[in-house]
Amino acid sequence: MADPKNDDFLDDLAAMEAEEQAEEQAELEPEAIEVDSLRAERDEYRDRYMRALAEAENARKRSDRSRREAEQYGGSKLARDVLPVYDNMKRALETITDEQKQASAAFIEGIELTMRELVNVFGKHGIQVIAPAVGDRFDPQMHEAMFEAPVPGTKSGDIIQVSAEGFMLHDRLLRPAQVGVSSTPAS
Repeated sequence: MADPKNDDFLDDLAAMEAEEQAEEQAELEPEAIEVDSLRAERDEYRDRYMRALAEAENARKRSDRSRREAEQYGGSKLARDVLPVYDNMKRALETITDEQKQASAAFIEGIELTMRELVNVFGKHGIQVIAPAVGDRFDPQMHEAMFEAPVPGTKSGDIIQVSAEGFMLHDRLLRPAQVGVSSTPAS
């Protein structure tokens, strides 16, 4: 049999140990709370830092993209304003007759050289001519239909006339080519 005095003693001993642990815990608890608080604050600052770093990187990328676009497409308004000059010079060169070529050879050669130089400048600045031909398929991404007409021997959607050439500035459409399109129904 177990001694009841011994059991009381063990219970008292366990109670005293529990009291001591509670006191130690009470002393350590403010330190633990402070450490947890500092860890939470550190994590919050780390999160803010990482977000600020990511935002700075995104701002740098946006700035680079804006700079590149300004370099490539900044002159698009000027380029659009110069396109009628190209159109007029091209029309002038197309209307010159053989008699005029013989009578004013030097003058006409000067116009042709000016036209070639204009095309070279366009090329240097990333402007390409869109020159569809009669018989090509109409592409609404590159062409503007000025009229539709049924023309025998063509299919619906074929280009039947080119009124004005179009232009691309790098990968953007500066001006669509102006064309006439066949509306001949399929046979």
